[in-house]
Amino acid sequence: MQSQFNFFSNQFHGKSILAETDLTPNEMKYLVDFGLHLKAEAKQNNYTKYLAGKNLALIFEKNSTRTRSAFTTAAFELGANPVFLGKNDIHLSHKESVADTAKVLGSMYDGIEFRGYKQSDVETLAKYSGVPVWNGLTDEWHPTQTIPDLITIKENFGSFDGVKIAYLGDGRNNVAHSLLVGCAMVGIDVAIVSPDELDPADDVVNIAKDYAKQSGAKIEITADLASGLKGANVVTTDVWVSMGEDNWQERIDLLTPYQVNMKALEMTGNLDGKLIVMHCLPAYHDLNTEVGQEVYAKYHLSELEITDEVFNSKYARQFDEAENRKHGIKAMIAATLGNMYIPHL
Repeated sequence: MQSQFNFFSNQFHGKSILAETDLTPNEMKYLVDFGLHLKAEAKQNNYTKYLAGKNLALIFEKNSTRTRSAFTTAAFELGANPVFLGKNDIHLSHKESVADTAKVLGSMYDGIEFRGYKQSDVETLAKYSGVPVWNGLTDEWHPTQTIPDLITIKENFGSFDGVKIAYLGDGRNNVAHSLLVGCAMVGIDVAIVSPDELDPADDVVNIAKDYAKQSGAKIEITADLASGLKGANVVTTDVWVSMGEDNWQERIDLLTPYQVNMKALEMTGNLDGKLIVMHCLPAYHDLNTEVGQEVYAKYHLSELEITDEVFNSKYARQFDEAENRKHGIKAMIAATLGNMYIPHL
């Protein structure tokens, strides 16, 4: 029997995904379901070569474990040839403009992934390359984290209906922004629980509220742990100091009350119900990293945004979430570059 996903031509074809807002809510839901489908197929060692013969440029200004591994394995499983281009491999913005680089790469590759700092750079790549461009992370948005996160939520709860997610920590970073908008798009209630100084940007909150009007999602931006965590089915967080930052003392002072620990999970009221914990990784939950040891030596903290107890608890889904990076990215690049038919959504 032919798969419902295995046809020719589709509405996604040629689309760049630079932020969640490049997708409609129905397109976002489709990519989540497609990712779950591809994951189920992979578990049976079934791989449809939607991208056979395609060449993909993977540009990494910022280092990565999950994004690089996910794009590389996703490309191979779809039949494509990925080529890694690190910050020391090309002249992006140094000896050659982003626009000129885009034109060169677009003439040689069928699709481009970009993981770096400026959102304007990934937008310029999309404008001038003539091929689909995918945002693997910028300082503003992280759609290749959101789609796998939504996959993780749906595979645990079966649907998005009646689900509430509480994000604890730095509410104005790219992960929080993307999660806020992505969840609002599909109808998941969202609470961003952070100190007032680290609230998400007003324009991003307004975007999320506009989607929430359509989906019925409830949006809460609060510094109050009890309010934000009440009724949550998903508790998630991110590192307190993002890549390129070094303001440890400030963040520790602000965010220590927002640590994901057992007390925080108890506030959900769902310890014996439907509850999972996510983290986009890497996580500072013990002293088994060089950075963890440096932080401990200077600030005397062995656990930061999440405790080791929670990280290794029955609620933890961060490694499923990490695996789902591959399946979500597979869905995204197959839909935008593969020869498939996807009916109007």
